[in-house]
Amino acid sequence: MNFIDENNCLVLVIDVQERLVASVFDGNIAERVAKLVKGAEILGVPTVVSEQYPKGLGNTVKAVSENFGENTFVTEKTSFSFLREGGILDKIKSYGKKQVIICGIETHICVYQTAVELINAGFEVTVMTDGCSSRREFEHNTGLRLMEKAGARLASLEVILFELLRGAKHPKFKDVQALIK
Repeated sequence: MNFIDENNCLVLVIDVQERLVASVFDGNIAERVAKLVKGAEILGVPTVVSEQYPKGLGNTVKAVSENFGENTFVTEKTSFSFLREGGILDKIKSYGKKQVIICGIETHICVYQTAVELINAGFEVTVMTDGCSSRREFEHNTGLRLMEKAGARLASLEVILFELLRGAKHPKFKDVQALIK
């Protein structure tokens, strides 16, 4: 696995929605996902967002959605794996990126199934561990272990952001660094 390359990756946010965020053990997940989305926007990294049955579960929480920019694509889903929705794999491939940074809810269901299908489709997957959550911590940890065993790389928000920057001379260093201070 290679370092994440800002020119060869996209961010995939899975179901960080109102009712789901309220039900998970980690109440701060939306704040960290928002920082990843904002960092991606600053760096020009495309972001793809799924919303599981938004009529019942609400839309992406405002803390995250207010950071969406012109490089963000949002769509509904009903399948657990986002890739099982018609046209989504083609949409992701259309960006021409080989690496996917994934985060969201629930770690052991939708994030896990999507990550495994991305790996099977030939993508390098990095899971933002502190950007995922489940109703129970045990299930979250199980999902992380399963994704790692399937070939995903586990990393935190800070690891991901600083890996994208590679060094303090990056022209967007101060803007991205400000997200985590």
